[in-house]
Order: sequence, then structure tokens, then C-alpha cells
Amino acid sequence: MKAHTRETQATMTPEKSLQYLKEGNVRFQNNLKANRNLLEQVNDTSEGQFPFATILSCIDSRVSAELVFDQGLGDIFSVRIAGNFVNEDILGSMEFASKLAGTKLIVVLGHTSCGAIKGACDNAKLGNLTKLIEKISPAVEAVKEPKDPDLRNSKNLEFVDNVSHMNVDLTIDRIHAESPVLSEMEKSGEIKIIGAMYDVNSGAVTFNE
Repeated sequence: MKAHTRETQATMTPEKSLQYLKEGNVRFQNNLKANRNLLEQVNDTSEGQFPFATILSCIDSRVSAELVFDQGLGDIFSVRIAGNFVNEDILGSMEFASKLAGTKLIVVLGHTSCGAIKGACDNAKLGNLTKLIEKISPAVEAVKEPKDPDLRNSKNLEFVDNVSHMNVDLTIDRIHAESPVLSEMEKSGEIKIIGAMYDVNSGAVTFNE
């Protein structure tokens, strides 16, 4: 499989880009890989890059977007931060990726058993991590069940995963609210913004469609 060129990127649509990621995740789950020569892709992308998707995911070592979607060099912009939330800098990066570099799809990828989400559920305090966790706290508050405080913590993995789902939804809401550039691009059909969850037990990605 060759690296994307300006011509192949131009043929990509938001729907086709999503299908590429779905097919890549199926290959990953089945321990298959597309036939790529990565050194050849290094050479092919040395003078330019033409990725088709931007993926915001957690820094979790088990959730490498390039691996779980079986993509090569030059295929995706990968934005990673604990808890996969957005701030001004990440929104700016996404605007660059979509408006200037031509990606057709933005995926906000949460995952099960997320450590950052667990920290937010427990209201953890640790140096600069405290401020990071505060940015995820709205997702904790938005999940109303269970009401019992003893069940609203990291020991309740169902609650943790529900907060992860909510965090993805709220992150997409923030993209729409805080980036007129991306919001307008989606309204015009130039891009699609979608949430997804990665299951650390199975390797499967489920898209919010």
C-alpha cells in the first residue's frame, strides 16, 4: 500500500475516510496488516503529506491510532493527550489538519478503562495532572447514574466507561462550539466529526453513528 498523494487524498470523502478506518480496525482485530513498505513511504512523504483523517486519542500506550486502524506513514494526523479532550492548541491543530492539510474526517477516540477518566472519577490530585483532570470533570458530572457516591469512582468500571463515552460526546460539542472553522466545514460536507470508543479487551473500535 502506497502513501497518500495529493491526487489520492482528493478522492477521499468523509464517508470513504471513515470506511478506511473501519477496514483498518478489522485488520487489526484479525492480526492482519496491509502490505506496506514503510521505508518506501518515508521516501514518498519526504516532500509532502496528504493524510485523510485526524484522530484525537488518549496517550494510553494501548491506544495507538496508527496501530488500531492499521495506517501507515502520511495517512493520519494523530493528536494525543490524556483523556482525549480539546483545548485551544488542539483545536488549532485540528483546524490546520482539516482546512490547510486536507483531512476529511475528525475522530474523537475514547477508550475503556481509561486512567485519566478514572482519575477524574476519583477527583485525583497530583501536580499538573490536577488541572488536566479538572477538564474531564464535566463528563463525570454529566453521567447521572448511579447516584450512590460509593459507586461513582474508578472501582466501578461501568461508570468509568460511561464517563468515557460522555467525555467523547462533550469533546465533540466543544469542537462545534469553539471552532467555527471546523463547524462550518462539517455543515458544508467537507469533513465529518465523529466519536468512537476503543475496547482495550478486544481491540475493536465502535463508532458513534
